Amino acid sequence: MAPMAAVSNVARCGGLLLLSTCRRRQLRPPPLALPTAAPAPAAVKGGALFASRGGGGAALRFCRASSSASANEVEAAAAASSSDPAAAEAKGAEPEPEPESEEERMRKIGEAAGALDIRVGQVLKAWRHEEADTLYVEEVDVGEAEPRIICSGLVKYVPLQELQGRNVVVLANLKPRNMRGVKSNGMLLAASDASHENIELLLPPEGSIPGERIWFGSEEEKENQPPPVTPNQVQKKKIWESVQPHLKTDASCNAVLGDRFMRTSLGVVVCKSLKNANVS
Repeated sequence: MAPMAAVSNVARCGGLLLLSTCRRRQLRPPPLALPTAAPAPAAVKGGALFASRGGGGAALRFCRASSSASANEVEAAAAASSSDPAAAEAKGAEPEPEPESEEERMRKIGEAAGALDIRVGQVLKAWRHEEADTLYVEEVDVGEAEPRIICSGLVKYVPLQELQGRNVVVLANLKPRNMRGVKSNGMLLAASDASHENIELLLPPEGSIPGERIWFGSEEEKENQPPPVTPNQVQKKKIWESVQPHLKTDASCNAVLGDRFMRTSLGVVVCKSLKNANVS
């Protein structure tokens, strides 16, 4: 019988060496000798050990299967996948929200301003604070049964005689504050320049009635004015802090919120001479 080529394949899987041999030769080949030196570690885990024998000798080849990536390679691939926008979208990640438009931002500021209780007030009496050189104490009629006591840091800016009997603009739904032993229940609004060296009180139109609530916008918008929120809500939600940076005077000294006038039923609130000033 003609001799046939002998083929030996050795597959190592889980520590088990399988040997398959085609037909024997007439002469038995020498036994397969495994090398005494251990193969490189990279060829052991997850790989396959192949032995081929031909002619009169034997040789061992170690081949690494394509599925036998190291732990580092797996982690690197996972990290690359997680940072891939397409992969994130495939997993259902939500896209980033679009930036808020200026129109939407001003709409929210207008809603916050509508929660403030800004009223016409009349100073009935004013005097210097006994414990604070920079403060006046005023009794102010804001349309309630009793006048409110309000402290204002206006000593350096407004002569005392100019306060007596004057109509003013009062922010009325602030929480009372203790100011050097006097509980202040409100704030007079005033315009100031950038350096804060010049301050002028806001002035309601002549004839405005103490207690009338002030609003922003057109005359028709007065009908849609929401009720004011409580002083606790103003403080908790920081409503005044969100509105105040947007209160200004324009080039004609009118008090405005964005492009909306601050007004009473008799007209627009103004200051005496400060243009493009901050209101606080």
